[in-house]
Amino acid sequence: MINQTAILVIYTGGTIGMVQDPKTLTLRPLTFDILYKYLPVLENFNCRIDFYTFDPLLDSSDMTPAFYIHLAAVIEEKYEDYDGFVVLHGSDTMAYTASALSFILENLNKPVIFTGSQLPIGMVRTDGRENFINSVEIAAAKEFDTPIVPEVAICFENKLYRGNRTSKFNAEHFGAFVSVNYPLLAEVGVHIRYHKNLILKPNFKKLKVMKTLDENITILKLFPGIRPEAVEAILHTDGLKAVILETFGAGNAPTTPWFLDQLKEAVSSGIILLNVTQCKGGSVEMGKYETSVGLGKIGVVGGYDITTESAVTKLMYLLGCGYSTDAVKQLLQNSLRGEMTV
Repeated sequence: MINQTAILVIYTGGTIGMVQDPKTLTLRPLTFDILYKYLPVLENFNCRIDFYTFDPLLDSSDMTPAFYIHLAAVIEEKYEDYDGFVVLHGSDTMAYTASALSFILENLNKPVIFTGSQLPIGMVRTDGRENFINSVEIAAAKEFDTPIVPEVAICFENKLYRGNRTSKFNAEHFGAFVSVNYPLLAEVGVHIRYHKNLILKPNFKKLKVMKTLDENITILKLFPGIRPEAVEAILHTDGLKAVILETFGAGNAPTTPWFLDQLKEAVSSGIILLNVTQCKGGSVEMGKYETSVGLGKIGVVGGYDITTESAVTKLMYLLGCGYSTDAVKQLLQNSLRGEMTV
């Protein structure tokens, strides 16, 4: 007898799990015992679907590194019992959570598919039904008894993205996410077209879950006219270990002496500076222009085409692992989970 494929749906919160109360017209969380009322087609799936609901449910704006670890721990606990996982999550910070899970879940060999919606699943025009159904089908998909997508991904509006390559770029359209620097893992039409050459390959090693993240980082977004006092305040944050510099274009920054002097002082004190472009597409190329030569000279690390969301969670992960400063700098320039093109 062939074992039936089993998928665990983890509901963390977010718009997709909300229904409108017919009397008060307010939105309230969906209970999964009535999910089949809204998605009766799920009964036709040739797989077992179980549910795990977070208590309390969280808006994605309230997600924290502690939540990432909790979610990873749930997946670790249930890992051997299921063939794949679907995480229902608010879209606003979904790219951060998906990026974090990609680093925390080392040796992941099963699908962890994040999805959500722009409209609640109980509304007539909701995008949640399609996103949910597509995610379950992708999480259950196998070839030669091996999952087709053994990585953390985001499924939204008929597209499957690598989780640590995405950013939310639209708060209104159903196509809320973009992955400019890496192609789609799959496209959903009449058939689901998987781009297997772009999907991470399983290594069949035992899952390892990193349960310590270091939050002593911050982001310094550059803009014309930024004041010395603002930069100084950020770089002198108590306990600070790393700063993501959101620079212009291909990694460019002001050449003003006061600015470079403050960065040099920070590097000398042991703070890691990671250069990430503000642009959604393209890559940091340290030294391409004169305005980035100075950054390289003082020890700023180039982030290539990594997203800010991925840079934040990668730094939390690496610092949480307890690596030395030099080791963290080296690993920041290596692609650990397909998060950047080196």
